[in-house]
Amino acid sequence: MPTRTDSAPGAGGGAAQRFVSGQDVPAEWWTLFRSQALDRLIRSALAQSPTVASAQAALREAQEAYAAGFGNSFLPSVSGQVGVVRERVSDAAFGLSGGSLFTLYNASVGVSYAPDVFGGARRGQEGLGAARDFQRYEVEAAYLSLSANLVTTAIQDASLRAQVQVTRELVSADSQALVITEKQGALGAVAQSTVLAQQTALAQTEATLPVLENALAQTRHVLAVYAGRLPSDDALPEFALDSLQLPAELPVSLPSSLVRQRPDVCASEAILHEASAQVGVATANLLPQFSLTGSGGWEGVSLSNLLSAPNEVWSLGAGALQPIFHGGALRAKRREAIAAFDAARAQYQQTVLNAFLNVANALRALDADAQTLRAQAAAESLAHQAYDLVAEQYRLGAVSYLSLLDAQRSHHATRIALVQARAARYADTAALFAALGGGWWNRRDAEGGSVPPDTGPPAPSR
Repeated sequence: MPTRTDSAPGAGGGAAQRFVSGQDVPAEWWTLFRSQALDRLIRSALAQSPTVASAQAALREAQEAYAAGFGNSFLPSVSGQVGVVRERVSDAAFGLSGGSLFTLYNASVGVSYAPDVFGGARRGQEGLGAARDFQRYEVEAAYLSLSANLVTTAIQDASLRAQVQVTRELVSADSQALVITEKQGALGAVAQSTVLAQQTALAQTEATLPVLENALAQTRHVLAVYAGRLPSDDALPEFALDSLQLPAELPVSLPSSLVRQRPDVCASEAILHEASAQVGVATANLLPQFSLTGSGGWEGVSLSNLLSAPNEVWSLGAGALQPIFHGGALRAKRREAIAAFDAARAQYQQTVLNAFLNVANALRALDADAQTLRAQAAAESLAHQAYDLVAEQYRLGAVSYLSLLDAQRSHHATRIALVQARAARYADTAALFAALGGGWWNRRDAEGGSVPPDTGPPAPSR
């Protein structure tokens, strides 16, 4: 990853930023924007988001499946049975007529165990562990996605709010100017075309206001849903760009660390691990399966002396099952598992490439944002000076009112562009933190508490 030291837009264009190679990403990275309202909103959303709750439930399901798989595969199965049977049998087998009627009581314990001689159970359990790890990384991905969406939506809220404010100021100024122009037109001081031009300018500006207000309202709805609330919730905080602080230092992870940090890469690796385990399971299914069984208990026609020595029964057994002919199904299943592993490996490689692409795009966007913001700040300053100069010239009668309108609208356009440039820089900063993985490994409740060692993707058992 490149290390840059000059991403500052310059004076008047916002705070300077510096890329620091190898710097770790904090778990609560959004706090670097220094907004208590944003921090409270994200913490509340993470606690009550249905998306996060769904991912956590799926993780619990995978954990229980792993526990059940361990019990089924590696521990003996012990079952107890008690029963009573009322039975009548024929005496014809003994050359007698008639039959016997009696009640048979039994109580027994059965034990069965399948030794994992060729590792099929071990690889199956390994696959369940990989499925559990996948769900764990899905939880982290849900955390990261939700926090990043909340930050960028809050920034969009602040940007639209600022654009609405600038547009309302222009509408107010245009309205006041129209009143003056209409009075001048009534007195014959200005031509009717000037009055029409001002009316047109005001109508055009007013036409943009509902669009911005609608976008702001929809952004508020999205923000509420991300926070796990109804779109009509009015308790959401309102954000302003000036209330957000641009992080001064931006981390840039080493490629080896990035692969271990991104939840989507880790989840893709877990899928690859599970596919590798399934190759082992399919291979073991081609080999003999062994079993050990045993049972012991009592069986008698009287409940009172059921547990006496004469009623004692037991059995021991061992078995082996070797597949001989299944129409090629078992070998086809193994080839299917190998193909699934190859697909998972290719998907893992694509996910890693996408991770590097996201980071590279975020770094490039931040460089472009700094340059754009510097240029927009300069343009806004020049447009403001030009408007003040034309306004003074108009007051002295040196220029026409149309010239004043042009200067005013140019200043308005540069103010809107400056707001958008500032918001883009904030949003791309958040995108970089998300592209680097969001620092979940530094969170206290994160399983493992640190980045797992770089062991690389597993290889299949062939």
